[in-house]
Amino acid sequence: MTEKTRGTIEMTTAMAISGTIGVFVVLSGQPVLSVVFWRCAFGALTLLAICTALGLLRAEAIGRRQTAWAALGGIAIVANWLLLFAAFPRASISIATAVYNTQPFMLVALGAMFFGERLTPTKLGWLAVAFAGMLMIVQAKSGTGTDYFTGILMALGAAFFYAIAAIVAKRLKGVPPHLIALVQVAVGVIMLAPFADFTALPADAATWALLVAIGVVHTGLMYILLYGAIQKLPTNLVGALSFIYPVVAILADFVVFGHRLQPLQMIGAAAILVAAAGMTLGWSLTRQRPARA
Repeated sequence: MTEKTRGTIEMTTAMAISGTIGVFVVLSGQPVLSVVFWRCAFGALTLLAICTALGLLRAEAIGRRQTAWAALGGIAIVANWLLLFAAFPRASISIATAVYNTQPFMLVALGAMFFGERLTPTKLGWLAVAFAGMLMIVQAKSGTGTDYFTGILMALGAAFFYAIAAIVAKRLKGVPPHLIALVQVAVGVIMLAPFADFTALPADAATWALLVAIGVVHTGLMYILLYGAIQKLPTNLVGALSFIYPVVAILADFVVFGHRLQPLQMIGAAAILVAAAGMTLGWSLTRQRPARA
């Protein structure tokens, strides 16, 4: 098996795992803050064991300044999880995931603001397509209560904090990614421990199994697969395979909960995903003229 094939399998598996996390969150029936706390706690234990086995717990592996940046990224990641998980029951897993995939546009906006990156006509064009898709999703349920729109806003907020975490990660080149992930989930435990209600712990084994799976499988194992794939694959293939995640999430939402998107929601979600793919993979909105001899 070639390295590229192995990386493709790892990336596909990681994205398939990510696509099912919404189902686990909703089935747990736990408050969002508790779910995120236990995700961080079980994820930290898993990643601690992994980092120990890989010999990454060395003083020279990460400096104080890098630890501070990783912790800042951890705050953004935890905010991202809190908002996204809260969006699932309000807007449905399918819609929240589709809206959450506006992340590339958040990154472009932050890049323009803080790094002086140029906004090309193609990028603005894909942004317009994604915005049109967003309007379709909102208009599809214009007669519903505020919960649906709150869920959409939460998913947008989650995408924003994910983009913040990605910007912070740019400052951590050379730091082992498993160690970055460990710092981030450890920060999550410290952030959320004061608010966790330890007097109302889950009473049944099934709920604990769901929470352990979110921490061990959707966090620890997924990080291993994801980072392993990123090291083996070219960036464009990583970007292409990342769109397995929203497809799996939408299918899982339908299979488990029977949530069927309305036609306008389908068109809107497709527009957002196509625009995100176009932005990530560098597709052009205009036909390139062949150069004259």
